[in-house]
Amino acid sequence: MKYVVDKQWLKTHLDDETVIIADCRFSLADSKKGQKEYLAGHLPGAVFFDLEKDLSSPVSEHGGRHPLPDHDEFITKLEAAGIDETKTVVAYDGGEGAFAARFWWLLHYLGHEKVFVLNGGFTQWTASGFPITTEVPSYQKTEFTISLKPDIVASVDEVKQAALRQREDVVLIDSREEKRYLGIEEPIDKKAGHIPGAVNKPWMLGLSAGEYRSVSEQKERFSDISLKQEIIVYCGSGVTATPNFLTLKEAGYKNVKLYPGSFSDWISYPENKVE
Repeated sequence: MKYVVDKQWLKTHLDDETVIIADCRFSLADSKKGQKEYLAGHLPGAVFFDLEKDLSSPVSEHGGRHPLPDHDEFITKLEAAGIDETKTVVAYDGGEGAFAARFWWLLHYLGHEKVFVLNGGFTQWTASGFPITTEVPSYQKTEFTISLKPDIVASVDEVKQAALRQREDVVLIDSREEKRYLGIEEPIDKKAGHIPGAVNKPWMLGLSAGEYRSVSEQKERFSDISLKQEIIVYCGSGVTATPNFLTLKEAGYKNVKLYPGSFSDWISYPENKVE
């Protein structure tokens, strides 16, 4: 796979100074859990990035539950962790895939090409008996050169055009589980349902036992969508849609965008309808 590395590869590169590891473990049920787990043990050399403190900005009226972080603040944190565009970066989470994929997507958005997700995450790493440490590393500050890719972001207006069928060449993909897509259950957001016209491709079906499925399996998942179409992925808050973004790219789709605010941003506009 192009954007996913296996644990054996990373194990052989632990002493490679050009490789930086990012620990992105997080729990939506307990926002402090990820950092506690990091301090209790992490991959050697890994630096910690918190979903809400580092990979998101504060919630406001619009922008959803996990708005994109401020560019300058995020870059400052990357530079403090020794990350610049010359480094190979590997992100991992507990094995869910979504939190590491959020970090992966953000670096791609900033123009970093050599960033990957660790297949199986921390769970599979430790299951293999590979080393962990409690030592918190420090790195020499770097200078990150940004090369922003605005073409992988979809605005609410673009999503509105797709929802109103003003653009037939765009496919909206709702990445949440089917019960939330159908509006049967909504444990988080104030409204239930989905953005009009969206199809449902639950993000977790792109993984099996914490590992990303093969490229051929990803192609099968999305076989009902033409490679020529523009795709906009969303979820509840722009986090769990990122594994779908990643797997779509793995499957060969060129024109893929993330709606960062996702459903929680969509419903923040009273005039926006849901199905």
